[in-house]
Amino acid sequence: MKVFIGFDPRESVSYHVAAHSILRRSSIPVEITPLALCNLTGDFHRDRESLQSTDFSFTRFLVPHLSGYKGFSLYLDSDVLVRTDIKEIEGECDWYKTVKVVKHDYTPKDSVKFLHSIQSAYPKKNWSSVMLFNNERSKRLTPEYVNTASGLDLHQFKWTTEDQIGELNKDWNHLVGEEPENPKAKIVHFTRGGPWFTEYSKGEFSNEWFDEFESMSHPYVP
Repeated sequence: MKVFIGFDPRESVSYHVAAHSILRRSSIPVEITPLALCNLTGDFHRDRESLQSTDFSFTRFLVPHLSGYKGFSLYLDSDVLVRTDIKEIEGECDWYKTVKVVKHDYTPKDSVKFLHSIQSAYPKKNWSSVMLFNNERSKRLTPEYVNTASGLDLHQFKWTTEDQIGELNKDWNHLVGEEPENPKAKIVHFTRGGPWFTEYSKGEFSNEWFDEFESMSHPYVP
């Protein structure tokens, strides 16, 4: 399983905890790649935009290219906690869809989110925060396209057609603080701000995040 996770040095702890949550529960080999700007200089060169809240706002759309347009790849924002065996996502792979996402339908509660970033509201908000790509059907996402297309074209999936956007169960991208509590969530998404920020340290699933951080940070002593 190829998994790509967004990486922003301002929140590197979130990337490492997300990766650890995958590895600790996976029953299959997993290849995890951080989408760090310093590793993508040959493929990504667009200027940062004023509404861009993270370094990986646009690099996520390079995943099919980085996968050689072969097989399936899973993209995750870094502010997630994976609570299930990632092998389960294999059952969602669909050769007849370009990409599969959780099709959220909501308006963000806040106008400002973590690190004082503007919280933009637009159709298909947060659909692109967890994406299961069918890489062979995603060949329009070339580096040239990703570097020049508008943010809305990318995040509103204008690079494919509506009938090619498959749907994942909402458990695969539970938006903490934006949706009713969901104890069955497979992927928890701290979209408003993660527990590593003091102001979000008491919310839903924050204790599980801190447990994961402790598990990652300390050697196991039987």
